[in-house]
Amino acid sequence: MNKTFLAIDFGTKRVGLAKSDPLGIIASALETLSVKSMRDSVEQVLTVIAEVSPDALVVGYPLHDSGARSTKCDEIDQFIEQIKKQYDGPVHTVDESHTSDEAKGIVQAHGKKTGKKKGRIDRIAAVLILERFLTENQT
Repeated sequence: MNKTFLAIDFGTKRVGLAKSDPLGIIASALETLSVKSMRDSVEQVLTVIAEVSPDALVVGYPLHDSGARSTKCDEIDQFIEQIKKQYDGPVHTVDESHTSDEAKGIVQAHGKKTGKKKGRIDRIAAVLILERFLTENQT
């Protein structure tokens, strides 16, 4: 059964996106959205959802190392609530701990600077979130 997933690395200034192949095996960077507000984030993500038509969403959920919710989780819960008003597919959350640091390491390992191109880090973080989900949910 084919399943395409759209991963979302939510942020207040940028939202990194990644998607899987139709078999739900390979995660690829899609784009980074520059956003101005929660409403703007929701509108732009819904536009991408309409274009990509994913079977499910995978949203990064920043937990502390202890497994406890971070303060950012409340904001992400609001974002998911708004998305669900217009998207009726499943929405999964995945612990995104350290994905931004891992993404920075990947960018730097390829000889790139992370300063002005933060969008690249957000896209790669979304890929890492999706890879975690796909690995944890292999059947």
